[in-house]
Amino acid sequence: MAILEILEYPDERLKQVSERVTDFGDELQLFLADLEETMRAGPGGVGIAAAQVGRFQRIALVDCSVTRKPVPNHGFMVLINPEITQWEGMKVGREGCMSVPDYTGNVIRAEKISFSAQDASGETIEYECEGYEARAVQHELDHLDGMIFLDRLVSRNKDLFRRKVYK
Repeated sequence: MAILEILEYPDERLKQVSERVTDFGDELQLFLADLEETMRAGPGGVGIAAAQVGRFQRIALVDCSVTRKPVPNHGFMVLINPEITQWEGMKVGREGCMSVPDYTGNVIRAEKISFSAQDASGETIEYECEGYEARAVQHELDHLDGMIFLDRLVSRNKDLFRRKVYK
């Protein structure tokens, strides 16, 4: 396994829309292992999208079980070709991103979402998420559509903050 290089804003590649995954073979499995290692190596990382490491396929990993945020959560999720099918409620919350390492910002997201995704073997799974986990999933899925949290800031003047230094 390897820790992959994270693309950082303002890298133009972060705006690229990702393609669907069609091959669930060995190469994908190796990439998923590297992607997970990269996510876990980052400070406070609860999610990562393949686009953040320059692979423009619809792949994201999310694991909110490692945070102080309240449950419920699904633990470690491999999300391939994810698609949100329903959402409800909207709430402002603070977000950060490994691709924007020096800042956090206030972003409006749905409080509850339903979505489907394929797992590492290609099986389709239906999910329902709420709260912090729903926010994390939406954040990662934005990467697959060429968006970062800066594109969704409530106000660039009032809702962008220098990130605290991690120890």
